[in-house]
Amino acid sequence: MKQRKLEILLEEVEGFSNPELELEQYQTPSPLAAEILHFAYMQGDLNESVQDLGCGTGILAIGAKFLGAREVVGYDTDPKALEVAKKNSEKLGVDVEFICSDISEVSGHVKTTLMNPPFGARVKGRDRPFLSSALRTSEIIYSIHNRGSLAFIQKFIKPAVITHSYVAKFPLKKTFDFHQKEREIIEVEIYRVAVHE
Repeated sequence: MKQRKLEILLEEVEGFSNPELELEQYQTPSPLAAEILHFAYMQGDLNESVQDLGCGTGILAIGAKFLGAREVVGYDTDPKALEVAKKNSEKLGVDVEFICSDISEVSGHVKTTLMNPPFGARVKGRDRPFLSSALRTSEIIYSIHNRGSLAFIQKFIKPAVITHSYVAKFPLKKTFDFHQKEREIIEVEIYRVAVHE
């Protein structure tokens, strides 16, 4: 599937109806989701088991299933977001399992983790439990972080290594009261991490 076709399909994914600031619930924009998913697909990382940590309304999990992942599970602590995620997967006709769970309690083993963790803008270090859980349960990780996170991520994930990283644009819609603009584009960094080289 071409990246543009995937992006069009993912535009159908409904976002958060009432996002929670403390959870830093920002919907992953469909162009960015399609870009990351297509990149993971081209690396051969979406052909087996995939998990989406902090899946929100399910855009990365659903996209992984579109691209042929054998089994996909999305984890989130917010039952309201998971209800929307389930509706989204039904509407788009893909079979994704969604589980209400704290990230630290995720167990089992998958080939690939996809995630857009909280950036820690409200509470510093909010992305660490996500990274720890992904490192413990997967072989390959794709993760979105604030631009300028490279040194921290490299140190935090050792002995795992970053095999690829690049800067991408994250269009941020006005979501919370403190946002000044209707839409702002921030730069983020996408990392592909190999847990065992």
